[in-house]
Amino acid sequence: MAFKPANNIQDLQYFGEFGGVNPSISDSSTYTFLSAKTMFDTFEGNADGCYLYSRHSTPSNLYLGEALAAMEGTETANVTASGMGAITPVILQLCGSGDHVVSSRTIYGGTYAFLKNFTPRLGIKTTFVDITKLDTVEAAITPNTKILYCESVSNPLLEVADISGLAKLAKKHNLKLVVDNTFSPLSISPKTLGADIIIHSLTKFINGSSDTVAGVICGTQEFINDLRNVNDGACMLLGSTMDSLRAASVLKNLRTLHIRMQQHSKNGLFLAQKFEADGLKTVYPGLPSHPSHELFKSMMNPQYGFGGMLTIDVGSLEKANQLMELMQKKNLGYLAVSLGFYKTLFSAPGSSTSSEIPEEEQKEMGLSDGLIRFSIGLDADIERTYQMMKTCMQELNILNNTLETV
Repeated sequence: MAFKPANNIQDLQYFGEFGGVNPSISDSSTYTFLSAKTMFDTFEGNADGCYLYSRHSTPSNLYLGEALAAMEGTETANVTASGMGAITPVILQLCGSGDHVVSSRTIYGGTYAFLKNFTPRLGIKTTFVDITKLDTVEAAITPNTKILYCESVSNPLLEVADISGLAKLAKKHNLKLVVDNTFSPLSISPKTLGADIIIHSLTKFINGSSDTVAGVICGTQEFINDLRNVNDGACMLLGSTMDSLRAASVLKNLRTLHIRMQQHSKNGLFLAQKFEADGLKTVYPGLPSHPSHELFKSMMNPQYGFGGMLTIDVGSLEKANQLMELMQKKNLGYLAVSLGFYKTLFSAPGSSTSSEIPEEEQKEMGLSDGLIRFSIGLDADIERTYQMMKTCMQELNILNNTLETV
């Protein structure tokens, strides 16, 4: 039977303490105990349903975690105060001094900086590889490797990871496959393809309103318990705790994710097809020209499409900046980092979200100066949006004025 992530979210039903259709928000930093023994048992992790201190967990956070675990098909989940607040504890929980990570070379700039610049201080080394080449990935694995790390759809080059192939490698070498699924919620379900741990920056599509930063770690009950352990749990001890009010807000927005992802994907495919037909160098997993188009199709939950992220290359950073400034002036979207907003967001990753990656490495991986990353919005009339964008491109001579609309 096909995995249906949106049904799993739909089937969750919570009641507030006074019968509200939304669960009541727990607005406490600490929780009382009726007996000293229960407090002791809770510290030891042996008192189900009891809350200790909000850095550990809260009812509001558990509601959201349960919903996200249902979406990803994992046993449970732990929510965090940011996407990086999810990524860093996972790596530090699984690795110690002398251990090794094999990571995709095209990942979010903050993740890259953490693995490249920060974890070596702790004696953890990382080898960055072309994640699309399984033989290259396997060749990088050493006896000290603990993690295979990738993004389902990579930031910003939109490379697609063969999650099933990577899962087989992870199993063969007794590694944990950690997948950041931020760019493709609902579209791809990494757990069904063999991933061990799934991470999201909830800031993006899942929350969808660009009003908070948040993250989640989806995995087994054993691993999440380890992260929350009061003695050596990375989430507990590093303190990346989501606020209860924010958890309640994200949970409300999660309920419309399936509708939003369908529209993001519909608009993204429309624009990608138009841009490519106009002769622009366009990268979008839904285009047959994308090298991993068939791979994405084989992994996807079809009703949610190929996602809302696409890139075009306009040749130079100067042209990219001119186009983005003009599109913002014409109310087509915002010159801003991040993704998943109802309006289109655009940025030049080489000088923004991937600026942590050295220039020579950007060039090596194909991240050019003229690349613009688009997070396509929920526009009701995407044909109108396209015509306005095309006019901007013609005005700047990125597109020839004589080009016909296809």
